[in-house]
Amino acid sequence: QVQLVESGGGLVQAGGSLRLSCEASGSIFSINVMGWYRQAPGKQRELVASITSRGSTNYADPVKGRFTISRNNAKNTVYLQMNSLKPEDTAVYYCNADIIVNIDSVPYDYWGQGTQVSVSS
Repeated sequence: QVQLVESGGGLVQAGGSLRLSCEASGSIFSINVMGWYRQAPGKQRELVASITSRGSTNYADPVKGRFTISRNNAKNTVYLQMNSLKPEDTAVYYCNADIIVNIDSVPYDYWGQGTQVSVSS
């Protein structure tokens, strides 16, 4: 079974930084795209950033220049470095990974349980 576990969320003042981590564990052959999504109260879940297995990144406009996504393939872990945090960044952040569990299987999206990020003004 594959499991994604996020960590690193918390409460921070505006302008501060947090670093989120998400580790995938279990039976894993390979991981394609990994990404971070967030969902604020009363709002739709939105993509924050994604990264391919080769390191190609994509960012949502509101976080460009402030957030950096990276991954360690050997550890099956994706990170989100969040700098210059704003109150608008407050949300539950979810890790997502497109995972192939064996050489003959098709990719499947897995999700973490989410970690709360709260930014005070």
